[in-house]
Amino acid sequence: MDDQQLLRYSRHILLPDIEYQGQEKLLHSHILIVGAGGLGAPIAIYCAAAGVGKMTICDFDDVDLSNLQRQIIHDTQSVGVNKASSAKQFIQLLNPDVEVIAVTEKQTEASMKVIAKDVDVIIDGSDNFATRYALNRIAVELKKPLVSGAAVGFEGQISVFDMRHDKSPCYHCLFPDTGDRNETRCADNGVFSPTVGMIGTAQAAEVMKIILGIGESLEGRLLLLDVKSMQWKNIQLKKDPSCAVCSK
Repeated sequence: MDDQQLLRYSRHILLPDIEYQGQEKLLHSHILIVGAGGLGAPIAIYCAAAGVGKMTICDFDDVDLSNLQRQIIHDTQSVGVNKASSAKQFIQLLNPDVEVIAVTEKQTEASMKVIAKDVDVIIDGSDNFATRYALNRIAVELKKPLVSGAAVGFEGQISVFDMRHDKSPCYHCLFPDTGDRNETRCADNGVFSPTVGMIGTAQAAEVMKIILGIGESLEGRLLLLDVKSMQWKNIQLKKDPSCAVCSK
């Protein structure tokens, strides 16, 4: 690190759990963020500010005026711009240390697997089950940690499926794909804007903890948030021995 980086990341370096060596780990890490919306925005902002050295951001959607109530990485001038490209512009202003690869075209599962091959952590900031199941299969096949979050209304959830570990459950263990995908989406049901921020920043924290190898991740746990009562509920998860995805 040069003098400017030492100053920029000094508050991390002061932490005994991070110090110089930990910050170097962040600077040499590569993460994949799928979705540059309500969840992806705070994930990308905090990871970039913290010095995660390289991030690939995938989103084929364009910024809409209705997004700006919660998708804080975009601004009014971003309306009509691709979300991954808009996020890249924001991050380059926030922290020029960070290399950002904006993937603006819709990906197949096979092409997404190629993108994910060289990353350290996969982060699911999507809003649909098809993407969540696909990312889970990719994480299982590549043995990568998957940080998953979701939010709608005043409620949110977050978990870590760390497929580097044989005993870790996967997303399919928690929500088996029965083919009956009744989506509950923000576009149809609304969302309280701080909810996605709280879940997204928690995802960012889990991502950095995984890279740094510190603390206890949410592997094997589902954290549920009710913003109206401001309560977090912690549910223990177990690997499904008959899971069609991770127990083959």
